[in-house]
Amino acid sequence: MYVTLKLNARFQPKHRFELEDVLQEILEKEGMGEITGGGTAQNPYGEIAYCDIEIHLIKDDPDSIGWLTGLLNRIGIPKGSVLQGIEPEVEVGTLEGLAYYSNGVDLPDEVYQNCDINYVCGQMEQAMEGIGRMYSYWEGNTYTALYFYGSSFAEMKKCIEPFTASYPLCQKCRIEQIA
Repeated sequence: MYVTLKLNARFQPKHRFELEDVLQEILEKEGMGEITGGGTAQNPYGEIAYCDIEIHLIKDDPDSIGWLTGLLNRIGIPKGSVLQGIEPEVEVGTLEGLAYYSNGVDLPDEVYQNCDINYVCGQMEQAMEGIGRMYSYWEGNTYTALYFYGSSFAEMKKCIEPFTASYPLCQKCRIEQIA
């Protein structure tokens, strides 16, 4: 049986590959199937909209779908993800997502010269420890996006608010729930 996992995740291909590798290892170890492909869809501005992973399950039965659903929810994928190619489609995912968009054009030049987006990543991950972590990013013409997934959007946002309120590079940023 072939199914497609449509991930409600903004993963660059290299980050999607990491998930594919984990899934492939488990599918092989359990004798349940294999990963047969995957892709990344972008919106008109080039930002990642979603990803998909194609999965071949050896057995064509409801138990295999149940096993895969349980696996996906245990390893942690974003809410709003869907197993397609079966009727009815099956919603999967337990993680909530936070997108942080750093304004890359409207701040004073000295802010861009003296601040570092890598510092922002590190401080946010440290603040979210135990609640969420960064999974991927995207660099656009006017914004750089950092994508975090974890147990609670509200808690992740609350944890980073003191930092975003005080660090100059975080001024005029946007924070959105993405899963």
